[in-house]
Amino acid sequence: MNCQDHFYRNVPPQALARRWFLKECGVGLGALALGQLASTSMASVAADPLAVKNPPMRPRAKNVIYLFMAGAPSHLELFDYKPQLAKYDGTLPPADLLKGYRAAFINPNSKLLGPRFTFAKHGQCGAELSELLPHLAKVCDDVAFVKSMTTDAFNHAPGQILMSTGSQQFGKPSLGSWTLYGLGSESHNLPGFVVFSTGTKGPSGGNSNWGSGFLPTVYQGVQFRTSGDPVMYLSNPRGVDRGLQRESLDAINSLNQHHLNEVGDPEIATRINSFEMAFRMQASAPEAIDISQEPQHVLDMYGAVPGKPSFANTCLLARRLVERGVRFVEIFHEAWDQHGALVADLKKNCAATDRASAALITDLKQRGLLDDTLVVWGGEFGRTPMVQGGGNDGRDHHPNAFTMWLAGGGIKPGVTIGESDDFGFNVTRDKVHVHDLHATILHLLGFDPTRFTFKFQGLDQRLMGVEPARVVQEIVA
Repeated sequence: MNCQDHFYRNVPPQALARRWFLKECGVGLGALALGQLASTSMASVAADPLAVKNPPMRPRAKNVIYLFMAGAPSHLELFDYKPQLAKYDGTLPPADLLKGYRAAFINPNSKLLGPRFTFAKHGQCGAELSELLPHLAKVCDDVAFVKSMTTDAFNHAPGQILMSTGSQQFGKPSLGSWTLYGLGSESHNLPGFVVFSTGTKGPSGGNSNWGSGFLPTVYQGVQFRTSGDPVMYLSNPRGVDRGLQRESLDAINSLNQHHLNEVGDPEIATRINSFEMAFRMQASAPEAIDISQEPQHVLDMYGAVPGKPSFANTCLLARRLVERGVRFVEIFHEAWDQHGALVADLKKNCAATDRASAALITDLKQRGLLDDTLVVWGGEFGRTPMVQGGGNDGRDHHPNAFTMWLAGGGIKPGVTIGESDDFGFNVTRDKVHVHDLHATILHLLGFDPTRFTFKFQGLDQRLMGVEPARVVQEIVA
């Protein structure tokens, strides 16, 4: 057997066709070199698919904490005060306003509903905020408010999937997965993308909100619990000690590595990485989520109580995870779908989230982490200026105009951009589509959003798909 025969008997089957071509064309030495390079590359990916990567441009942000207010908060009660809406409360909306409009559940000709809470200006920036957000008001000079958000979806699951993945269709990678794919993770002992759910239920879009889609599954989000083991079955069963587990993993990984070398499937590399990560997490994750280690004044600032699951506890956990190198932390608080009980539920939701959201900004800033950490707050769409439900106490889904805010990570502090009409119905200035938000986040992370791609089904896939998108320079510092 000559050296080339030996080489071809030991290469992965998926490479044989290419290398056979090179051999038969009389360039066997080139095939040998190419095979060695491919083998080295494959081993590198298998060894650490989450290795830290440098983006092509200077990043403004290294980490992201996304506070996803699932269910869609009412911009009209929280951020976008409309005196004219208050003035015409209880009257029918102008006919020209509703031309061509599609509503989710209500008759578009329902009467207008004025804002249910009072507003005031705060900070040196003069941000106008609802009385329901007293803590955010104290840090508004660190925040950029975007009052001109728009989206294409007016129901929860497609709206959340669009906000999370850039598409209303299932099966696309989430923003967190794209971030992890592009930057890798600085944490060796924790997942690079961690997800929490703190609302009355999980998000309507389900696991697709943090899925990896066509990216390797090593980049998908890992859902953590807020009490007990951070991940189900993290503790060893009775009778299995760490030494026995290590021996078992070594045997399993050896078989998986052999299979990877044979077929080159990246999902096998994901499996190897997942087993090793789980082993390391058994020691690191319980310490990372133990907020009882925090000083009492920090717990009080967030309104966090150790052992009592809450949005406040989870915001504090997000800071602890970012400190430990986790790249992307997302908190879904599905509680904002106020078709009825608008006043009571908004009071309850803001009481649960306002203090902790503001504390997160303050805490990150005090620790020198805010410059490198991008904080995003918002839901999948807004709410109608028309009433829904009995007793003038509800609003329907509304994609035409809503508000989000961002802080840290290269965001210009203390600015408000965008404007909607007198009824908060349509954007009239500085429109920012969901795709524009995604492009801006990728830009802050150091990527050209139009060139940050992954080859799939013969196409260079992007987070924004083929849709046009712009970086919102008005909020970039």
